[in-house]
Amino acid sequence: MTAGPAATWPTRAPRLLATDLDGTLLDPAGAVSPRTATALRAAEDAGIEVVFVTARPPRWLSDLASHVAGHGVAICANGAAVVEVATGRVLAENGMPATLVGALARRLRDALGEVHLAVESVHGFAAERGYVDAHVLPERYPVADRIEDVLTDSTLKLLVRTRADHGTGHATVVQRAVGSAALVADSGAVGLGEVSARGVTKAGALAAWAQQRGVRAQDVWACGDAPNDLPMLAWAGHSFAMANAYDEVRAGARHTCPANVDDGVAVVLEHATALVRGPARTAGGTA
Repeated sequence: MTAGPAATWPTRAPRLLATDLDGTLLDPAGAVSPRTATALRAAEDAGIEVVFVTARPPRWLSDLASHVAGHGVAICANGAAVVEVATGRVLAENGMPATLVGALARRLRDALGEVHLAVESVHGFAAERGYVDAHVLPERYPVADRIEDVLTDSTLKLLVRTRADHGTGHATVVQRAVGSAALVADSGAVGLGEVSARGVTKAGALAAWAQQRGVRAQDVWACGDAPNDLPMLAWAGHSFAMANAYDEVRAGARHTCPANVDDGVAVVLEHATALVRGPARTAGGTA
């Protein structure tokens, strides 16, 4: 792996660049920096499609609309939905039926005792009384004593918090509780288990989107920082771990780039754009 732009970075431009958001494209305040905004526009002008691939639910994407072209999409909820960012229109969905979510809730209560559950769907957020989150929740949302009473036909993610503190092993504990019935992702959110339908990952959704557009894995670059990014990084032709990424992500990626606080994804985008534009010096000073 490299510590930054260098001769070992790719010398052929990607057709598609996939990037995680929090801890990756976004700065520590959760915003798109001016340099990153400029790099996104330049990549679009150069014909490089940028796809946001995130654990965020659809309702968290509206602030990003100005940073993608009119056709720009986000693969969100860890791969459970594909959303047109500019309009909020859901292009694809792979959610869990209410019967499955109810069964998972019972398993979690039986295995873990006191749990607090919430759900994300294309319709928005709903939660059990007592569920708390580090993020600001909507002003109004359905609340019930049991999550089963506020489910829609399709749930993108079942969110799990427990009374006991399982530290960095929280996702593993939740996965053990639900067994093979669903998949638990670790996006780096402390004490939060994010449960999706079995087989739903960022990598799977990205691969399907790329295939629809005739883009091969070898023509995709991907950037990420957290364990839920690992399947996507493994699938892409070239993978970039942020300098601030988890140790296992840096170990699993082919390249590293500067941290999100240092506009690392912008540096990758600038390198890709320079390759499209022909013989010129890239962001790292190599031809």
